This record gives sequence, C-alpha cells and structure tokens, in this order.
Amino acid sequence: MATRFSRTTLVSALIVATALALVALGLTAITNAGATASGAAPTPATAADPRAAASHVMQGHTMADAKPVAFGDDPDGDGYIPANPPVTGVEPSQEIPPHRYFHEFQANCSVTHTAPDDPIVYPGRAGASHDHTFMGNDTTNASSTTASLSAGGTACLARGDLSAYWMPTLYNGDEEIRPIGPQTIYYKAGVTDYRTVRPFPKGLRFVVGSPTQTPEQFRNHPGMVEGYECGESYHNYAFPAACPTSPDTQLNLRMQAPSCWDGKYLDTPDHQSHMAYPVVMGANQDVCPASHPVALPMIEFKMAWPVNGDMSQVRLASGAGHSFHYDFFNAWDDATLKAMVDHCVVGGLQCNARGYDEANPDRGAVLDENYELP
Repeated sequence: MATRFSRTTLVSALIVATALALVALGLTAITNAGATASGAAPTPATAADPRAAASHVMQGHTMADAKPVAFGDDPDGDGYIPANPPVTGVEPSQEIPPHRYFHEFQANCSVTHTAPDDPIVYPGRAGASHDHTFMGNDTTNASSTTASLSAGGTACLARGDLSAYWMPTLYNGDEEIRPIGPQTIYYKAGVTDYRTVRPFPKGLRFVVGSPTQTPEQFRNHPGMVEGYECGESYHNYAFPAACPTSPDTQLNLRMQAPSCWDGKYLDTPDHQSHMAYPVVMGANQDVCPASHPVALPMIEFKMAWPVNGDMSQVRLASGAGHSFHYDFFNAWDDATLKAMVDHCVVGGLQCNARGYDEANPDRGAVLDENYELP
C-alpha cells in the first residue's frame, strides 16, 4: 500500500511539474515571439521589469498573438498590403544638394480620444490592445481603413491631414495624462539629398519602436533623439524620478521614424520591414539603402505631457518608459501632402503647419488662412 502511494505521488508530482514547465515555456515563447516580430531581440520576461513584462503578456500587445487576419485593406489576411501601383526603378541618391539648414514642415495635431485599439497591429479587434492616445483623425479605431480615415475628420491644423497618429497612453498612477493642445509632428528630409523626398503613398502605415524593446534597445534605437526631458534634465531613457514642479514644466520626448520605403508594400506582417532608416555613407551623408530606395518624409514625434513633480508613479499603458513606441497611418489628402512636401521639404524651407517659412516670406505659403489649399 505504501509503495503504491509513493508511485502515485511521484506520478502526480511529475504531471504537475511538466504542466508548470509547459506554462513557463509558453509564456517565454509569447514574450520572445512578440519581441522578434516587432524587430527587437528576444528577451527573458524577467529583464528590467518583470512586472511590466508579465503585464504585457496578459495585455496581449506583444505582437505574438497579432497574427494577420482578413480585414479591411488586407482582404486575403496575409499581412502584406501591396502598393498600387508599386514604385520601381528608383536608385538611392548619393548626390550632395545645395546646402539648406532646413527642409521640413510641421503637422500640428491634437489628441482626439483614447482607446484600447490598434488598427495596424490588431485590425478589426476592438479592445485587443493596451490603451492608446490618438491624435489627428477623429474616427480612428480598431476597424479603421484607408477609406474610413479618408472619410473622417481631423484635429490637425491642416485640414487635408486626415492621418492617424497614436502612442501608448501615459498615466500618473491611475490618472490618464493627455498632451494638451496641438502636438508637433515634424515632416523632415531623412536623407542628405532632400530633393529626392516624395510624399507618402495613401494607406502607408508602420510602427516605430516596440512595446517589448529593452531599455538598451530604446536607448540605442536609430530613431532616438535625446530621450525623455523635463526642466534641465536631458537624455533620460527611463522616466526621471522627479521633474521641476512648475506649470510650464512638461515631460518631453522626441523620436524619429524610418524614412526609406521599399516601394512595394503599404504594410507587412511585422509592420516595420517595408521601412528602413537611411544609412550613413562618407562624410555623414545619409542615403536610403538599396533594399528601400524610395525616400519619404521622416516623421518625428515631439510629444509633451503635462506632468511634473514626483514621477515615481508615471507609466505607459505598454509598461515602463522604454516601452514607448508609436504608429502612423497615412490618410493625407494627396494634393495637400504633395504641395507641402514639394514646397517645404524639397524646397529647403522651415515651414509651419501652413507651409510658411517666416524666414523666407517671399516664398509664400502652401495653405490659406483656413489651412486649406487655395
């Protein structure tokens, strides 16, 4: 009787141990798959902040379970959205253009709403994501498509900018903190030969960064500018412990997007591989790689959150500060975007949201006083 009990106990223990091992392997696989799919290196769930990693697996936004589905702009559900027509025959320019200090314009867009949606990573799946703060198009939700955004309204100053911009929502404890007023989203030349930059194709979308990136990957991200800033504190790659308590002090972050396109796809399954950052050639010359030869505007988010003082409870819906990432879904009116790019970026100007350069008033503005094409 004692022998039978011991064997039964041993078998039960083995079953429990095996089940626990499988659960652990499953969680590790989910975490690693999400990091790989988003372009980040696989990392253990215990790296940096075990609670944030575990929470992320539960929230689902690791991209591991964000498998392509047949929805909207991707009717066959393979994750690839072909450009129609594709851009072919482009060679990356290595020419040195006439020097210009600036070749940019601003898209000033306000926050419209927050929601646990992501129409790029989880198209058609309402509530599947961690919470996002949406700017620009006022209709953006999990079911957004190129057509639905084009039919929506906008909180951008330029009436032709119907694009959707979003990022993980920031909290101070349980209080949602939204950026106040129009935020600055730069459209710049990411390549040295700014004359070769062309407008985004309608429907292009991509994700910059990853919610599963490590602190080191965040710090060394090719789009990183200066990390988090507040007051006189700069180059922070985690939220500062404290910021000066002043009505004028805000938490700031600037992050740049890849600006070289493969010319083939408006989206790919990982939402990143159809885009690339310029490569440095020679004396700091930035050129698109041959695999992604089409130079597009380089978007730079310049976000400002009205939070200061004790920052110990500040977090993102995606986790710690290094989990910051953002999404872009182009729905600009084609004629408006082309006019802004040609006048400001290709024209070598520093334009505001009207396409007007105060230092070069003789060059005029692209948009009228209502921020519309005349």
